[in-house]
Amino acid sequence: MLLKDNKVNEIIKAIKERRSIRSFKSDPVPHDLVSQIAEAGLYAASSRGKQATVIVAVTEKNLRDRLSSVNCSIGGWKEDFDPFYGAPAVLIVLGLKENANHVYDGSLVMGNMMLAAHSLGLGSCWIHRAREEFEMPEFRALLKELGVSEEYVGIGHCAVGYIDGELPPAPERKANRLFFVE
Repeated sequence: MLLKDNKVNEIIKAIKERRSIRSFKSDPVPHDLVSQIAEAGLYAASSRGKQATVIVAVTEKNLRDRLSSVNCSIGGWKEDFDPFYGAPAVLIVLGLKENANHVYDGSLVMGNMMLAAHSLGLGSCWIHRAREEFEMPEFRALLKELGVSEEYVGIGHCAVGYIDGELPPAPERKANRLFFVE
């Protein structure tokens, strides 16, 4: 999409270029980049402006590896599979259980974070099974330890890191998915 001065809109460009990455380098993501990605998530639209989501940014390797192991078990894969594809940072989005729109709000947070990661030269991928993980006593205890006292439901993990390889090309968009009523 071109603007009046023929410059490409950077947000639309990022939306079109962003891809789910499934191969990450082990290089750690600097704290300031993780913080910028999480902050972008916190600016996502939310139902009735409630801002009823939280993000747990995990870069500590032992916890990241524990989450990977549990996620792998829930997913039913072989023990040596890493469902986070080697990403050194995992940002977990949780929604307040009593908020009827917690899944929608959390999904917007995830989208913002994936676009922010891309804009910062990083790859990302949405990984499921956060709901099952955060129903487990050990991860409920982690939330309590972090000072999260209300009941939150896992929405997703945003695996983040430096891309190992090339950015995949966009697949062709399917036809007949846009309809105008003018």
